[in-house]
Amino acid sequence: MDARVAVFAPSPQLTVTVEDLDGEPDVHLHAGGQGFWQSRMIASLGVEAVVCAAFGGETGRVLRTLLEGEHIDLRAREVAARNGSYVHDRRDGERSEMVEMLPDALSRHELDDLYESMLVEGIRAGTAVLSGPSDDRVLPHETYFRLTSDLTRNDCRVIVDLAGERLAEAVRGGPHVVKVSHEELGEEELPELVRACRKIASSGVHGVVVSRADEPALALLDEQLYLVRMPRLEPVDTRGAGDSMTAGISAGLALGMSLDDAVKLGAAAGAVNVTRHGLGSGGGEAVRELSKRVELEPIEE
Repeated sequence: MDARVAVFAPSPQLTVTVEDLDGEPDVHLHAGGQGFWQSRMIASLGVEAVVCAAFGGETGRVLRTLLEGEHIDLRAREVAARNGSYVHDRRDGERSEMVEMLPDALSRHELDDLYESMLVEGIRAGTAVLSGPSDDRVLPHETYFRLTSDLTRNDCRVIVDLAGERLAEAVRGGPHVVKVSHEELGEEELPELVRACRKIASSGVHGVVVSRADEPALALLDEQLYLVRMPRLEPVDTRGAGDSMTAGISAGLALGMSLDDAVKLGAAAGAVNVTRHGLGSGGGEAVRELSKRVELEPIEE
């Protein structure tokens, strides 16, 4: 595959989910975490996903084994810092957290090695997604400013899907696209969200996409505002829809699509994801077909 996206996934998670199978517990072990879920959707859309991640401890060893069966190109860094993990119980149809083990912080040298790996792969790919770990202790927030700046200055389009101080640091570095939820912006009403989009775009960002739960997403694309009208599908699990949207946008850009068409692909990827139990999952054929039904409705201020 010629189209590639480098994904920064600093500390993937080991996920354990208990479900019901004919009255008996059915245990599932999977690799998880924002960056991995994004990479899985990217790969399903026919784009090579190059994942830069750190693995340590027992959880890290299990994760490496699980990832061998996935269609991604892994750039693994072995570290002392343990990867996090969680156990969820879904036997009653709802997701209940039983336990969560948070990841350890990366040491200075471990972070340097991971940073260098992502810098190289991002420049090679020309398109990069920056995702965050499950806990703030893993790496300093300012890592995202440095990485966004360094990649952008070397002709790599950076797509960020972050929150809080990580998002603020990445925006300061001038990414190509920012995907964020309305909860992360702390706003509900459309006028306030529009103002937040314009503030983010003032850093040189070409596209800002704000997911709004069941409401149409808001997009500011090269100074034009849109409501993103997505296909309505019955949800099975809404978790991971935002990550799939980010993956679809980045895959579309890597394939040479316009920003508008890449956002449509991302919206379709998010819509397909909610119909499935696996986060970041969905068939490329279904996503491409549904993307034809996504509408960008211009907003006049």
